[in-house]
Amino acid sequence: MIVRPYGDTRDDGVIQFSFTLPITHSPKAADVGKQFLEKLGFHDVAIAECTGIDPRFTFYVAYARTDQGIDPDEVKGDYLEVEVMDFYAVNDFIKEKLGRKLVVVGAAIETDAHTVGIDAIMNMKGFAGHYGLERYPQIDALNMGSQVPCTQLLKTALERNADAILVSQVVTQRNIHVQHLTQLIELLEAEGVRERFVLVVGGPRINNAFAKELGYDAGFGPRTTPLEVASFLAQEVVRRAGKA
Repeated sequence: MIVRPYGDTRDDGVIQFSFTLPITHSPKAADVGKQFLEKLGFHDVAIAECTGIDPRFTFYVAYARTDQGIDPDEVKGDYLEVEVMDFYAVNDFIKEKLGRKLVVVGAAIETDAHTVGIDAIMNMKGFAGHYGLERYPQIDALNMGSQVPCTQLLKTALERNADAILVSQVVTQRNIHVQHLTQLIELLEAEGVRERFVLVVGGPRINNAFAKELGYDAGFGPRTTPLEVASFLAQEVVRRAGKA
């Protein structure tokens, strides 16, 4: 079944845009934005906002219509489907199936100084109304923070006999996140311990297919909650232990 964007009425094809052009705001700036969207193939373009945000930049909010549609059934990919349990069910599952605490070590690695991602998943206060992994009685979680060398992350994971390593990569300029993530995989493989850990990566440019391509077990993108990660880790560690 072909679906189209929905604005005011079903299948009207209306899309809302927000973008910036590197031009000085002027009387013709609105037409510049309008004709830009028309060049992209959109029609019935309406510029709702056209504001100079700097002497050299203009910000736009616009609406436009497209005749294009898409069949969702034709979209294929490697998607991570997690059976999400609630906080109490995750703890009961680990206690019953694993018989001990699940040990997790997490960090933002190498030059990445941003802790927002790893903190959202691991810190007690959590994210989006869900407790972080440190709050789970049956999870022994260590958040190592930011700018952690891959060698130190591995050393700590081995010392704590971790079941899983969580990696957060927020900085993506010049694809530096790819270099960092590849560096960790190569280190684990060189030390012969890659299969010892459930390896998970998260970040704004991460999805499961990309993570798998780099050699990770799972990838979580924006808006991921600690509960999703906890549910995945519990089920995957138990599965690997042959106790599912």
